[in-house]
Amino acid sequence: QLQLVESGGGLVQPGGSLRLSCAASGFTLGYYAIAWFRQAPGKGREAVSCTSRSAGSTNYADSVKGRFTISRDNAKNTVYLQMNSLKPEDTAVYYCAARYWGPLTCPLDGYTSWGQGTQVTISS
Repeated sequence: QLQLVESGGGLVQPGGSLRLSCAASGFTLGYYAIAWFRQAPGKGREAVSCTSRSAGSTNYADSVKGRFTISRDNAKNTVYLQMNSLKPEDTAVYYCAARYWGPLTCPLDGYTSWGQGTQVTISS
């Protein structure tokens, strides 16, 4: 059974950093595009970033470009989201998601398997 488990969320001050992890089990991570989404209170879900199967291609939302970095270690079945220069508007529940996809690109929609989410709060 495909399972995704996020960790690494927490409370940090503006300007701080966090690294989220998404641990995959029950499937071979290397065959899936992986994305991070977030949902702030009262708002819809937003795609943050995605990585292709081999991490050769990544995409980022404009709101996080230059501050967030997605990476993956297929051998460890884990995907990471390094978040720097955090802002209060980054506060949200962050989810990772998997989609069986081709090797060269990653989509920012259509994901079919989701983790339970991890809370990220940016506040002084």
